[in-house]
Amino acid sequence: MIHLSRAVNVIAVVLFASVLVSFGPSASSVAQEQGSRPVVVADVKGAIGVGTTLLLEEALAVARRREAELLVLQIDTPGGLVSATREVIQKILASRIPIAVYVSPSGARAASAGTYIAYAAHVSAMAPGTHLGAATPISLGPARPTAPGQPPPRQPNQPADNAPSSAAERKVLNDAISYLKSLAQLRGRNVDWAEKAVRDAATLTADEALKAGVVDFVAKDLSGLLRQIDGREVQTAVGARRLVVRNAIVVPVEPTWKTQIISTLTNPNIAFILLMIGFYGIIFEFWSPGLTGPGVVGGISLLVALMALSTMPVSYAGAALLLLGLVLMVGEAFAPGVGILGIGGVVAFTLGALFLFDPSGSDIDLVVALPVVLSATLTSALLLIGFLGFLARVRRKAVVTGAEELLSLSGRVVKWGEQDGQVLIHGEIWAAKSAHPLVPGQRVLVAERQGLTLIVYPSEERS
Repeated sequence: MIHLSRAVNVIAVVLFASVLVSFGPSASSVAQEQGSRPVVVADVKGAIGVGTTLLLEEALAVARRREAELLVLQIDTPGGLVSATREVIQKILASRIPIAVYVSPSGARAASAGTYIAYAAHVSAMAPGTHLGAATPISLGPARPTAPGQPPPRQPNQPADNAPSSAAERKVLNDAISYLKSLAQLRGRNVDWAEKAVRDAATLTADEALKAGVVDFVAKDLSGLLRQIDGREVQTAVGARRLVVRNAIVVPVEPTWKTQIISTLTNPNIAFILLMIGFYGIIFEFWSPGLTGPGVVGGISLLVALMALSTMPVSYAGAALLLLGLVLMVGEAFAPGVGILGIGGVVAFTLGALFLFDPSGSDIDLVVALPVVLSATLTSALLLIGFLGFLARVRRKAVVTGAEELLSLSGRVVKWGEQDGQVLIHGEIWAAKSAHPLVPGQRVLVAERQGLTLIVYPSEERS
């Protein structure tokens, strides 16, 4: 009986423990509380563009696949394309995984487009020695510096409130202000300073941004940031979420080869150079059909350049000037004159290259570098005016070799019948025919060659 009672007690204890385990926290929950879910980190460097949106998509895919607790974007950017910035923000707002923007390392900045992205993030942080702001659209021109506490200087014919004078400028400015203020209201950040960042191109250091309520944290490094935000509750697209990241494993995301190639091709200088190579290749292929090489290289370069330019705000006026310049320089190569076409082509080409991109589509100064413009202009002038002009002059010269050498040459009749005979041309005796009566010793000119027979006529009858 004693052994039986002990067995019953053991069974009861085991059952009771099983009930406690079933109602207690699961293994996955405990692991989650200990921060076993990783934190995915992606570096956003340089201008915001198509490559940035692809990198964000790749980072979000990794975060979903790894069931990450948080995605951290370490940014250092001067700004970027308006369309790409809005696409990045839309992805952040629609993300089910919390996204933190960390302006890092020290010396980095989140200027212009970076400020919008920092405002849109679920968590916004900066490293010491960084700054953000200056979110005025570049199409409105550079901000006018002012002394601390003093209003901006009033410009001629400008309203007293320092607002842009034209309706188009006011529309662009008010749209940018409303966009950033809406992000500030959504994330509970400083709304008033958001307007100053756009209207007055205001900037803040890391400590100033923290005091002003523009960012949530200032952290020296990523591990320090994760310790600070551990336990913070954020609102995602699917509701509130409490972050458990203190001991999380950090998973870095490197851009794929596709993203790296697209980021390189969408550089304005690279796209412009490819465009020029495409133009040169097509022009020389049409001039010398059958070479194949210039046409293949030019066609591929032109298509790649057009693909890259389609992602950037191209000015139609700038593109038209560029094309006009090329046409005028080609015309100078074939039209004899004093160089008016060539000079006009160089001027139009240079202006087209300088104004190829529309400033309203970007919040940074998106232009082709001046050395690239000057080099392309000089190369175009040398190739199109110099080289093509040389080829045109060569083609206009009389042929002095081969079968065509005999045409219009003078000779003497050696022997003649009724309509055919032999003539001495250039020290050689040729079979000849003529519709004119000829006699031996008479001077003749070659009109045509048919195989090994020359068609001749008396030289005195040449019109």
